Amino acid sequence: MENQKDINYYLELPYTFQVKRVEDDGTVYYWASVKELDGCHTSGVTWEEAYTELLTVFRTHLEIKLEYGDPIPEPGQEEYSGKFNLRVPKSLHRELAIRAAEENVSLNQYCLYKLSR
Repeated sequence: MENQKDINYYLELPYTFQVKRVEDDGTVYYWASVKELDGCHTSGVTWEEAYTELLTVFRTHLEIKLEYGDPIPEPGQEEYSGKFNLRVPKSLHRELAIRAAEENVSLNQYCLYKLSR
């Protein structure tokens, strides 16, 4: 546990709290979770109850992780390569390639332009 950060460090980080309305067989409840922390979730009858309970669960979750020296993911640690593969119908591929050629740009540049609009 060398250089272990304390509970206050983690409580100050901008974790993503999510509360969602759920309907199951006519019963409505609210499911609350911390996006970055697997297993850190709870529920409540109202939105406020679920959120309030999540604050308690969040702190307890962190305390247990710290007690056992388990790694605690921090928000914003995701890294993106800037690449992803996308399969499209041949007809769309053809149309995009033709339009890119008409604009005198690569297919990649044309698609990036279209996605960013």
